[in-house]
Amino acid sequence: MAGSVGRAAAQACGCAELHMTEAGGKRPARADLLETAVARDLAGVFKALSDPTRLRIISALADGEICVNDLAQALEMGQSAISHQLSDMRAMRLLRFRKEGRHVYYRLDDEHVRDLYAQALAHVRHGGHAGTPARG
Repeated sequence: MAGSVGRAAAQACGCAELHMTEAGGKRPARADLLETAVARDLAGVFKALSDPTRLRIISALADGEICVNDLAQALEMGQSAISHQLSDMRAMRLLRFRKEGRHVYYRLDDEHVRDLYAQALAHVRHGGHAGTPARG
């Protein structure tokens, strides 16, 4: 069965052999394809991270938790606008919060969010400054 899937993948692109892996082995092109539900969830994360305000929030929270008032002041936004963004990001499991009296403190949900942000930032900085045309 696996051989027939591999042959079908090879025929789809017109090559006579299976595609090579980085380790030099051969595999069908569809072997590591994401399941639709996982792809949908992952797209949701990238969509959430596609907003510059949300990325600025993540950058502010990368070193630890901050109360909503301080976050709004740092981003020069109204508390209502920042609270709306924080609520959406919490629903996407990017942030967590805790209440202390009248204050609400936010932090990144876990190290995966911090790592994803750090990797994307490194990628952007690797290509040069903002506005640099993509290499191709």
